[in-house]
Amino acid sequence: MKLHVMIEKDEAGYYVAEVPALPGCLSQGKTKDEALINVKEAIAGWLEVMEAKQKFDLARSVEVVV
Repeated sequence: MKLHVMIEKDEAGYYVAEVPALPGCLSQGKTKDEALINVKEAIAGWLEVMEAKQKFDLARSVEVVV
């Protein structure tokens, strides 16, 4: 899965990483690399929570590559 991540430096000097395709999915770090590592964990958690809320019927799903 490929997702776009936007990284910006905040006023406190931390790097904030946000995933626009996943509402509310964001993280931060003292460096860009740390922010990327942390946002990967946030993505995994976001997907786990969403899957727990609604089970997907894999027989009816397809993967779309853009």
